[in-house]
Amino acid sequence: MNYKQTAEKIGNFIKEKITGLDGTVLGVSGGIDSTVVAYLAVNALGKEKVYGIIMPYVRNQNMNDGIELSKKLGISHEVIEIKNLVDSYGKIDYFSNKISKGNLMARVRMCLLYGKANKDNLMVLGTSNKTEIMLGYFTKYGDGGCDIEPIGDLYKTEIWGLARYLGVDKKLIDKKPTADLWDGQTDEGEIGATYQEIDAVLKGEIKEGKIYNLIQKKIKNSEHKRKMPETCML
Repeated sequence: MNYKQTAEKIGNFIKEKITGLDGTVLGVSGGIDSTVVAYLAVNALGKEKVYGIIMPYVRNQNMNDGIELSKKLGISHEVIEIKNLVDSYGKIDYFSNKISKGNLMARVRMCLLYGKANKDNLMVLGTSNKTEIMLGYFTKYGDGGCDIEPIGDLYKTEIWGLARYLGVDKKLIDKKPTADLWDGQTDEGEIGATYQEIDAVLKGEIKEGKIYNLIQKKIKNSEHKRKMPETCML
């Protein structure tokens, strides 16, 4: 992949889509995907047009990494701990298991991003990559809720390559990917395969076996996430 050409194309895409708005806002998680989107947005628009919101459930290292990145890029940013917002739903039994609570956390973060966007006439930048979108590894109306997906056509393994081209700190590239939804949660641990294995299946390089079957099942079961809600046609 020509990463210089890719970065330029995504930058032009962001510039085109921001027409009529005053800037952009994104969730800065401290992970590689939001880091790459932040770099691309700043390169395309300038730091004055990019706003970052860091939204940990509780203060942790990912939060610190998000703050450090925001300062390095020179973007305006704030930290909003979402624990009180999420826990306010605690009396309702719907959110008693970690999966439903994790989805709630993602949806609370989406609401905060759109609150900021509505207030200041901004565009919400998504941070999902092609691997996550194809697998359905995102929360419907949570981190899947955004105005544009700048890196939505890049596989996770390509995100790492683009990050190296952009000059992202090695410690962020080497971090275990996590949605930061509960203690010890990692993407690969939850999915049951490494991103190298997943992308090999998605690219057609692996066409049989346990990992292949796992990925195909996840794609099929998450099809509804990639479509608008169905309408009963009369």
